[in-house]
Amino acid sequence: MLELSDAQIGGWVGSFMLPLFRIAALLMTMPIIGTQLVPVRVRLYLALAIAVVLVPTLPPMPQVDALDLRSIMLVGEQVLVGALLGFVLQLFFHAFVVAGQIISMQMGLGFAAMVDPTNGVSVPVLGQFYLMLVTLLFLAMNGHLVVFEVLAESFVTLPVGGGLLTNHHWEVAGKLGWVMGAGLLLALPAITALLVVNIAFGVMTRAAPQLNIFSIGFPLTLALGMVIVWIGMADILAQYQVLASDALQLLREMARAR
Repeated sequence: MLELSDAQIGGWVGSFMLPLFRIAALLMTMPIIGTQLVPVRVRLYLALAIAVVLVPTLPPMPQVDALDLRSIMLVGEQVLVGALLGFVLQLFFHAFVVAGQIISMQMGLGFAAMVDPTNGVSVPVLGQFYLMLVTLLFLAMNGHLVVFEVLAESFVTLPVGGGLLTNHHWEVAGKLGWVMGAGLLLALPAITALLVVNIAFGVMTRAAPQLNIFSIGFPLTLALGMVIVWIGMADILAQYQVLASDALQLLREMARAR
């Protein structure tokens, strides 16, 4: 008869369950996979599959009791680490959403909103277009594979039970404010061009007061805004590469303990 001791059960729990919680937390919070489009059960199965492949290559895990308070604290630590990594990726994707929303408001397209199927909220159509574009670019350039590589490295650079938030992590968290700045930089060319258009309409109104600026200016601003967005698509790949490099580098720094 096979008999298992508490130490053996605790070793198995620590070697498999603790990495599983970090992997599952990342998959539940990261873009693309962690959205409402992917059922929770599918995400859980994917986390189990990744854990089965990854666990044999990981360094030794701490021996814990399955029902001990320390094991619960370690589980909470792994969930927090995985959620932080997913949150960094969410900020990168939402930089493009912010840029699309800013441009939509400036060109008068803010009223055209649709339900975002990934988050379940209403967003401007242009913001949803930028989100779909950056999602396709992220998958086409194997960004998801880089994320899984960083996740595997995090078990070495930020081992289980090795402490969580240090001064290094707080410094990295202070860099997360680049999202709003990145969104403004993405939208800055379109905002500047639309500002020139609005100034031109203002000059026309002063020169010809009888001109109905509302009936003429609104459709022209909308049409010119679409042309400006179309022209700006020529440089979107270069902007994406810079922001993606910064986001993935920030992800590596977040997964590193110092």
